[in-house]
Amino acid sequence: MGFDLTQILDYSLIAMLLAVGFAVVRMRNLFAAVMLTGVYSLLSAAWFVSLDAVDVAFTEAAVGAGISTVLMLGAMLLTAREAEPGGATRHWMALVMVTAAGAALFFAIPDMPVYGDAMSIANSYVGYEYMVQTPEDIAVPNVVTAVLSSYRGYDTMGETTVIFTAALSVMLLLGLGSKRSRKKDGEDKA
Repeated sequence: MGFDLTQILDYSLIAMLLAVGFAVVRMRNLFAAVMLTGVYSLLSAAWFVSLDAVDVAFTEAAVGAGISTVLMLGAMLLTAREAEPGGATRHWMALVMVTAAGAALFFAIPDMPVYGDAMSIANSYVGYEYMVQTPEDIAVPNVVTAVLSSYRGYDTMGETTVIFTAALSVMLLLGLGSKRSRKKDGEDKA
């Protein structure tokens, strides 16, 4: 069984995801754990690019590594900087879950189509129909943009609403814009 370069890249990215996952589970410093979850999101985005899902990779990088990291850092301001020690059961359960998820990912890699395979499921059937029909149905030259803005317009609007609601919730939790925070800012300046 020979491996091509894409499969080696996929195995490498999944191994790095597993290593970061283990590191996040072992972290006691919450700041380091938040930063490592951002790294995990960036590695996931790189893996999505390897899978030829650039739009998903862009979303993962922007939301997972960008916005989520900022929101978690904001929420961390309300908590302690170090996690309290958990019991041994908690650590073993986390290890079991990470190992099971990693094993499932490694088990699925050989079933993935080769990068650019014209006969893969993604490039045939419905995917092929989108490639053929989109230029006729919509006057948008990029098929991915056409699908996201037209065929999945309501879904994209819903995702945007979720992100806006999450950001608004964190701002409300932190008390940004409240009389108390404005009063505190005024005291700091005096």
